[in-house]
Amino acid sequence: MWTEITREQYRRDGLRYASDMTAEEWSILDPLLPPPRRLGRPREVGLREVVNAILYILATGCQWRALPKDFPPRSTVQGYFYRWRDDGTWHLAVAELVVRARHALGRKAAASAGVIDSQSASTTESGGPRGFDAGKRVKGRKRHIVTDTEGLLLAVLVHPANVQDVHGAVPLLRSLRRRFPKLRHIFADRVYRGQQLLNAVADCGPWTIEIVQRPEGTKGFQLLPRRWVVERTFAWLGRCRRLAKDFEATIASATAWLLIAHVRLLSRRLARL
Repeated sequence: MWTEITREQYRRDGLRYASDMTAEEWSILDPLLPPPRRLGRPREVGLREVVNAILYILATGCQWRALPKDFPPRSTVQGYFYRWRDDGTWHLAVAELVVRARHALGRKAAASAGVIDSQSASTTESGGPRGFDAGKRVKGRKRHIVTDTEGLLLAVLVHPANVQDVHGAVPLLRSLRRRFPKLRHIFADRVYRGQQLLNAVADCGPWTIEIVQRPEGTKGFQLLPRRWVVERTFAWLGRCRRLAKDFEATIASATAWLLIAHVRLLSRRLARL
């Protein structure tokens, strides 16, 4: 939470747009982006301006066609967005920045425990896979994530909202095990209780799923150990207006915007150190 003491370090008054990257933030992200191709037409735009344009859309939630004219052409920015979405650039950037952020916090590079949860988001007329979440009364998609105990993103999966959490967690945990073979302990809410999930992921190694429940008789809001961490991560991502709804026609683009939002968060945090 901002306070009068910490507010100064978050001010971005000296930038053209508040969403632009500072020189320190760009120095963190620049080495993680693909180098120019050896063949083909030489690059004519600076990648920093391309990234700034993508972050502008992420922060404001505007349409691609509403991109201000002082950015590179919309088609150019879109081309880089889709290229980096498809070649795994954003996944690699998040993975590297999470390691650096964990080191800055005095933690080991590989997490040993995670926290899982999902968030249902409404979709628009753009189309694409979607479903109805009867529990949340939302027609759209679910953003299923696993964070470490500091709230840093370890794995993400977007799927239609009618897929139950316990079913959507199976491919999510499988992908998590491939990246973090030693991560075995997961904190979760009561939706993931029972043997169904454990049996579904048993073939990829042992898991311990610890269900964190509200104490009996508790009324109103209750801060629950470990589970609040992943809720805070959703709150961090929610500061980006592009994520207010799921505007994307494809699962791949919806996932990419989540990753870009986390890249923005981590680059700003690391630049302040």
